[in-house]
Amino acid sequence: MIPPDLPAELKAALQRKAQGLTRSDAAARAAAISQTYRSGGGSSTIRDETDALAYALARMPATYAAVVASLNALREIRPQFTPVSLLDVGAGPGTATWAAAQAFESLDAFSAIDANPALRSLALDLAADAVRLNGLSYVQHDASAGLHNAAESADLVLASYVIGELSADRQAALADLMWAATRDTLVVVEPGTPTGYRRILDLRRRLVAQGAYVIAPCPHDGECPLMLLSSEAGISREDNASKQKAVADWCHFVQRLPRSRAHKQIKGVELPFEDEKFSYVALARTPARQRPARVLAPPLITKAAMRIKLCHPDGSAGVATFPRRDKASYSRVRRVGWGDVVNLTET
Repeated sequence: MIPPDLPAELKAALQRKAQGLTRSDAAARAAAISQTYRSGGGSSTIRDETDALAYALARMPATYAAVVASLNALREIRPQFTPVSLLDVGAGPGTATWAAAQAFESLDAFSAIDANPALRSLALDLAADAVRLNGLSYVQHDASAGLHNAAESADLVLASYVIGELSADRQAALADLMWAATRDTLVVVEPGTPTGYRRILDLRRRLVAQGAYVIAPCPHDGECPLMLLSSEAGISREDNASKQKAVADWCHFVQRLPRSRAHKQIKGVELPFEDEKFSYVALARTPARQRPARVLAPPLITKAAMRIKLCHPDGSAGVATFPRRDKASYSRVRRVGWGDVVNLTET
C-alpha cells in the first residue's frame, strides 16, 4: 500500500517554492481560502501564486492522503489494473496526479484540467523536476469544457474534491462527461461529510444506470444500504433544509497523516497528525473479480468478541460478531480496520 504522506520529491518542491513566504501570511491566506470552500465556494479566491502556494501547503497533504487511500482500495480489489494514461479533472495543484503516479507505476501519460491559472502554474512548477511528471499536459479550462474538448479518453480518470463546487445539474453533466472520458476506471473523492456522501451517491447511481460497475468501496452495484436504512426511518432525500442533520449514518472513511512543523504552523494546530474524512467511489467498465465485504466503521473490540460493521456483497449492511473463542475466524479479522475489506467466505 502507498503511504499517506507526500512523496519526497513533492515535499522538496513545496519547500523550495515556500522560501521567503512567511508562515503568518500563508496561514492567513489558507484560512480565507478554506472558509470559501467550506461555504460552498470554489477556487476564485486563489488569485495569485502566493494564494495557490498557501492553499497547497495547507490542503495538499490531506487531499493527497485521501486520494491515496482511495487508490489503495482500488488496487486491492483490482491488482491486475495497470493504467497507462491519467486524466485529473479539477486538478488544482496536481495533488491527485502525484497520488496516481505513486499508486500506479504503469502510468506514463499524465493530463490535467483546471480553470484556475494560479493553481495550474503551481502544479506545473511542482512537477517540473519530477521525472515522471515533467511531461504533464495541463489544460487551463473549466472541467466540463475541458472534457468536451479532450482529444482522447484515459485509462484512469480522477476527480478529487471537485463536484461539490458545482450546482446539482452541473454535477450530473460533469459525471456524464467524466464517464465518457473514462476508458477503464473513474475514481471520485469528496469530503467525508453527509453532503459529500450524497454527492458520491448521486454520481454513483447515475453512472451505474449507464452501465458502470462499482469497484470500491461498495462490494455491490445496488443502492447504498445506509441510505435505504435512512429512508426507512422517514428521511427524505428531497428535504434540502434537513440534509445535513438528517443523515444519521453515512459511508465515509478516515485517513490519518503526519503533519510537518510547517504544516502545523500554517494550520495553527499542535497535533502532529491529521485525520482526513473522505467519501469516494471507484467505477469501472468491467466488473471486479472479487467483491469482499467492506468495514464501515472502527471495529468494536471487547474481551469476548470483535464486532465489525460491514457492507456486504448482497447489498446489505450490518454488524458481524467474531467471538474470540472461534480462533480461526477471529484471527482473520483481528487486524482489520475502518475501510478495510473482509472476505467472509474465508472466515
